[in-house]
Amino acid sequence: MTLLIGLDRRHPLWCRRLDDATTRTPYSSFVSGLRTRSSWVVEPAGGAHCVAVVMAPWAAFAIFGTAMNELTGEIVAPADLPGDRVGRLADALMARPGWEQRFRLLDEVLGRWVGGTGAWSPQVVRAHDALTRTVGMGGALPVQRLAEEAGWKSRQLEYRFKEQIGVSPKAMARIVRFRRAALMLADGLRPVTTSANCGFSDQAHLTREFKAMAGCTPERFRREAHLAAAVSPVYATSYAAAPRTKTLMLPVA
Repeated sequence: MTLLIGLDRRHPLWCRRLDDATTRTPYSSFVSGLRTRSSWVVEPAGGAHCVAVVMAPWAAFAIFGTAMNELTGEIVAPADLPGDRVGRLADALMARPGWEQRFRLLDEVLGRWVGGTGAWSPQVVRAHDALTRTVGMGGALPVQRLAEEAGWKSRQLEYRFKEQIGVSPKAMARIVRFRRAALMLADGLRPVTTSANCGFSDQAHLTREFKAMAGCTPERFRREAHLAAAVSPVYATSYAAAPRTKTLMLPVA
């Protein structure tokens, strides 16, 4: 889950859906939930500066006080969420004289926000960690087993997972598998090797997932550096360095 805080309201971040090239919405800051497809393109205005914070979904659930599945696949202005924490934080960041001071303030404020709440479920965190660890190594973990280890029924785990993570365990496994494959492709591995290493049934399965989740084939993703760079959990820092580039919002775990 990504919180992007703009530091110059004169230069907004223009966001549009991937399938709509004509309708753009300006955001000074935004919150973006998990996604199982590449649904947004972000086009910073010239001179835009911002800070991207990639946080665990359950931390965002506690901080923003809203179910994470309401943010799934969406970009939302922080002002539309309960409270006005992000607006005040943005003002405080803009008032700091340099990046070192801004990062120090971020560490302090975010640590206080997360430390001041215990709203998430430890069972969800453990299930998420077990799922991402197993699938991230090319394996599989049935939802029934996750539920049993949490002491819940499968339906209860599904509900809590969507509430506090934003997607179902099965969708989370897709995102983790996609991310593992994307990182391998970005490192130069060929699609046939990547599909075998990441637990896809075959190369055709890998291709279908990339078309659905990245809007391109694995081979195109491997060749085009700007797509591969978007897999990084800190991809949005490129806004300040290259304000005229477009950023494709890809699924991240």
